[in-house]
Amino acid sequence: MQDLRAVAIAAMACFSLMTAQVGAAGEDASKPLNVPAPTPATPPKPAEPAAAASGSAWSAEVAPAKAGEGLTLDARQTELVHKVSGYFSDINTLQGNFVQTSADNKRMKGKFYVKRPGRFRFDYARPSRQIVVSDGQYLAIQDLDLNNEDRVALDETPFRLLLRSDVDLVRDARIMEVQESEDLLVVGLVDKNPDTPGQIKLFMSTKPELELKEWVTKDAQGLDTRVQVSDLTKSGEIDASLFKIQSIGRPMSTP
Repeated sequence: MQDLRAVAIAAMACFSLMTAQVGAAGEDASKPLNVPAPTPATPPKPAEPAAAASGSAWSAEVAPAKAGEGLTLDARQTELVHKVSGYFSDINTLQGNFVQTSADNKRMKGKFYVKRPGRFRFDYARPSRQIVVSDGQYLAIQDLDLNNEDRVALDETPFRLLLRSDVDLVRDARIMEVQESEDLLVVGLVDKNPDTPGQIKLFMSTKPELELKEWVTKDAQGLDTRVQVSDLTKSGEIDASLFKIQSIGRPMSTP
């Protein structure tokens, strides 16, 4: 496995997910979430993100847009983006399955859990023993086999746009793309905050109702990582302990 500290920070999300060996059921596993190099065992401080590694997976730090880029939304586009904002604002809890596909077609799968504002967890299926978890303040990427953990402030990732208590993409994001078909809505966005560079493209089904289906991020080399979600359950109870970041890889103190 490549050293997680050597790669830059993806979410998402919506929700950016590790180079491993063979995945479950013979699938190849790839790198989960790219994170900047924080100082171990201490809260991360704002810093310029590191360059993304080639072949990284669901990347929270993806290729930034050029200054000033973005659509001038017409009335219909504004309405559609507000609908997407409303979808995420209405989520209290969300859970389901995910399949992550990297640019070289390596796949990882598992289960995810979201509790707004700001908390989520991705548990990768065996043989991977990897976890991505946010407690609402920090995002941690943990490899239980290597006893390795990296953390970054959640506000330094573009996932804050979708997981904050008041989601308003028209207010907080530069909208790069809006496409609408009979049963699909696609919105590409970039955080307006220059300290949280990142591009995310959301794919939402519109029938029978608006629902998240997948998202795609692009890294600094122009490589896409796709995360597809399924079997979604909204408003169910989720154990709050799932979102607690348990430190790993440190010896226990003795009296």
